[in-house]
Amino acid sequence: MVIGGGPGGYAAALYGAAAGLSVAVVEKEKVGGTCLHRGCIPAKQFLETANVFRTVAGAKEFGVQSDQPSVDFATSQARKQKVVDQLWKGLQGLMKTRKITTIIGSGTLHKNKLVKVDDGTELKGKNVIIASGSVPRTLPGFDVDGKYVMTSDEVLALDRLPSSVAVIGGGAIGCEFASMMSDLGTQVTLLEALPKLLPLCDADVTNVVARSFKKRGIDVRTGVKVEGHEPGNGGTTVKVDGDSLTVDAIVMSIGRRPLSDNLGLDGTNVKLDERGFVEVDEYCRTDEDGVFAVGDVVNTPQLAHVGYAEGILVMNQLLGENAIPIDYDKVPWAIYCHPEVGFAGPSEEAAKEAGHDVVVTKHRWGGNGRALIIGDTEGLVKVIAEKGPDGKPGQLLGVHIVGPWATEEFVEGWLAVNWEATVPDVAHLIHPHPTLSESFGDSMLGFYGRGLHG
Repeated sequence: MVIGGGPGGYAAALYGAAAGLSVAVVEKEKVGGTCLHRGCIPAKQFLETANVFRTVAGAKEFGVQSDQPSVDFATSQARKQKVVDQLWKGLQGLMKTRKITTIIGSGTLHKNKLVKVDDGTELKGKNVIIASGSVPRTLPGFDVDGKYVMTSDEVLALDRLPSSVAVIGGGAIGCEFASMMSDLGTQVTLLEALPKLLPLCDADVTNVVARSFKKRGIDVRTGVKVEGHEPGNGGTTVKVDGDSLTVDAIVMSIGRRPLSDNLGLDGTNVKLDERGFVEVDEYCRTDEDGVFAVGDVVNTPQLAHVGYAEGILVMNQLLGENAIPIDYDKVPWAIYCHPEVGFAGPSEEAAKEAGHDVVVTKHRWGGNGRALIIGDTEGLVKVIAEKGPDGKPGQLLGVHIVGPWATEEFVEGWLAVNWEATVPDVAHLIHPHPTLSESFGDSMLGFYGRGLHG
């Protein structure tokens, strides 16, 4: 039994059913979860709209004559829905092909692995996976009404963009919304309580994003506190550190909380921590034998691909296969604002705080032929390695890329970090020319002061 049909839940179901297990999934809305219907996929569709807009606006530089573009956001919304529906139907087809039973409703867990659905259905499984996901968080004084205060759920359902917004939260979600809306003509103010944007990112990466945002007219304010808002005259006024900011709407992007309020759990040994996360060990096992939890409902990185991996980890155990716990310090992170960010492993600051003696190399895109060809040279490749006793670079610790197609480019670095490769190992590899990937290869040579293009 799987409670929840989002990435963690459906990954577990598809993987287990493909191996011959009998699987049932209880999902209150549509399989695919937040990621497919109100998260990753819709957001990236709108970010691609912004990318196309930038491309057309800059077409004359390439000798392509075109009128100044405009945006019909309703058309983009329709395209988003077409993409979502196609993926959803494909997912439903896969589940049907693999003979997975899908029950529409909200499931609760009770003793003896009994799952009750709110339509009155009762099911029992030999094992149960809790994958109930998460919902957007908000702050006191910012009740979500869909007009003045929106979360990602409401923003991704708009058919037109407001002329001005305050985005509260400068993490991945906030930066993605700020980037997309600014590119499409909205005046954006980005408010972050911490001293810098993208707190998990390396400082050099964050600085590139901050400079790009400033150049594009995004008003970034870090280290500030918001204290409620007052609607009026078709907009609303946000109170910020004793000052005020009037905008058409507010976008809350301060993260997500686990959706665990209504899981039941009576008569079980499943425990929730003080923030509502289901407590699990490194194998995603709860204290109730045969009951597991995966995805956003557990306190691990709230990333769809982490949910996939956790679902597979659970199924490996149920199938008696080799189950290797996830090293959460090395999972891949992809942020789709412009410029894009992709990284794996610790930042330079975090590596030093962890006690590593490090050596660092940086390679800017200005020396990369492909980056110049596509007209996107903003950003850098930064690689952090352990410094050996002889002062030479050893094992790769972290790879951080900001710039063109970073969310695709950094995967090679993620593999190297997870395989604990050394700089000499990777420096020996050949990269095709001209490609963006050359900059990663040049970064390896850069450790020796021998980079070819920078």
